[in-house]
Amino acid sequence: MSRASTGPAVTGVSWFANLVTGKGLGLLHELVPNAAVIALLVNPKLPETARMEGEGREAARSLGLQLLILNASIPSEIDASFATMRQQRVGALLVGADPFLSSRTQQIVALAARDAIPAMYANREFVEEGGLMSYGNDTADSYRRAGVHVGRILNGAAPDDLPVDQATKFELVVNVKAAKAVGLTIPESFLARADEVIE
Repeated sequence: MSRASTGPAVTGVSWFANLVTGKGLGLLHELVPNAAVIALLVNPKLPETARMEGEGREAARSLGLQLLILNASIPSEIDASFATMRQQRVGALLVGADPFLSSRTQQIVALAARDAIPAMYANREFVEEGGLMSYGNDTADSYRRAGVHVGRILNGAAPDDLPVDQATKFELVVNVKAAKAVGLTIPESFLARADEVIE
């Protein structure tokens, strides 16, 4: 007997990367306390952007910082955003969690290095590319969770019987070489809290 469908069969792993903007801003401020203006680079076409901006504004207010929100949804807008950061004398950059921005890892890391802007990213791929640091979901753990879901489905479980899993493991990754390149000395106490330090 077949079961009546109540809607699309949806399952998977939900990431919290776009919900930790405030934490990322706090870590960036801790590392670059003299940065009075911090930019938040986001993709305006991403539905979660409004939430990231709200979190960023709230965190900036509580830290006494000025937050400059910059939008980019095509490569040329990334270049334009960095031009604006130079004009506004931005002291640090927080890059929002977004598939488009993640696809432009090399471009963003290169521009931040060129302008010596300390930057915080939402995933470790930026740091592995030479970026300063990242705070976000542990990518390997999230993929492992997704693999468990796939295994259950391949073994006969119906997708709509499986709950959407929440990826709750986060990681702080720091690149010491990138810090030196932008003139930062990372305190040992900060490095001790990192899940991984790239030399």
